[in-house]
Amino acid sequence: MTETVIHLGFWELLIGSIVTMYMLIAGGWVLAKAGRSPLWILLLLFPYINVLAVWAFAFMRWPFVDRAPNSTEPGPADRN
Repeated sequence: MTETVIHLGFWELLIGSIVTMYMLIAGGWVLAKAGRSPLWILLLLFPYINVLAVWAFAFMRWPFVDRAPNSTEPGPADRN
């Protein structure tokens, strides 16, 4: 019986760790800008749950998009 074992070297692990950390930091920043908790990004680390998390995030309400416009700032029609 043969077993398949993946042996990763130092450089593969280092590059994989850097890419993963960049994904987590950039994704957390995007979530924070969208008005959500940056901790949502941790769901991307789990297989199958990550697909559901991205789907849920895409279809939930976005606080910064759905909020009422500020009445003190002139709109595009008011600038003329």
